[in-house]
Amino acid sequence: MAIYSFYIFDRHCECIYIKQWHERERAASALRPTTSASTTSPVPDKRVSAGGKPITDTENSMRNGRLSVQDDAKLIFGVVFSLRNMVRKLSTPDDNFISYRTNNYKLHYYETPTNLKFVMITDVKTNNLRVVLHQIYVNLYVEYVVKNPLSPVEHPGGEGVACELFELGLESFVRTLDH
Repeated sequence: MAIYSFYIFDRHCECIYIKQWHERERAASALRPTTSASTTSPVPDKRVSAGGKPITDTENSMRNGRLSVQDDAKLIFGVVFSLRNMVRKLSTPDDNFISYRTNNYKLHYYETPTNLKFVMITDVKTNNLRVVLHQIYVNLYVEYVVKNPLSPVEHPGGEGVACELFELGLESFVRTLDH
């Protein structure tokens, strides 16, 4: 099982955490090219051009022919938001949006009672990871981010989760899944 990326979105629809693995495999399978091989991006992208003005995501995407990490997160959230709303309208109240699959990847989704959204993108052969996303929430996010007195309760403007213990725990947890 290959895990390509992991996203956390807060209740205000802001991406507060991004972690990407196996980008070469993901790009080779034509999912969507991104800007780096292995990236953790807990904070918004604030790059500056040689002239001193900020580089917008559109300019960066056009220059590299690739999506920025933030554009990728926006697209992921848009897909999740649309599919979740469609499932809620077309199904019974007991049904939930759990995952969807394309020819190139599978997206797994878990929403917490506090409206945090955990999204993981894997290869198509991976079984449902809803339980895994719940474990990440309970055993890593709650333990290392929520219970951390230095971590903000809200993440205004997409201010990210910047907790080293959470990142190390996530990395080791995913490594155990990947084998």
